[in-house]
Amino acid sequence: MSDPMRIRAAKAGDKTTVRVLVSHEMESGQRKDAAGKLVPAWHIQNITATHNGRVVMNAQWGPSISKNPFVQFAFRGGMPGDKIAVTWLDNRGDKRTDEASIS
Repeated sequence: MSDPMRIRAAKAGDKTTVRVLVSHEMESGQRKDAAGKLVPAWHIQNITATHNGRVVMNAQWGPSISKNPFVQFAFRGGMPGDKIAVTWLDNRGDKRTDEASIS
């Protein structure tokens, strides 16, 4: 299983900024191993963030995203203590969800 995502969410004015460090190997399927064989593709296909159950960010990714990607986005609303949940789904069917509170 992958390591947890590091999620920081902070409110400033009427905007909440969310920063996420996603832990995932993100293989493109183009790299070769030491024996010269292609390393199979393994990457996040979808990442979604919710605020109290409402989707505030949704992105479709492909094999060109780097290993352990960093994501930052902002949305209007949110109060200190509210929950932000981030979920990713990869091309192998693995899924992970982590939560953080807005500060």
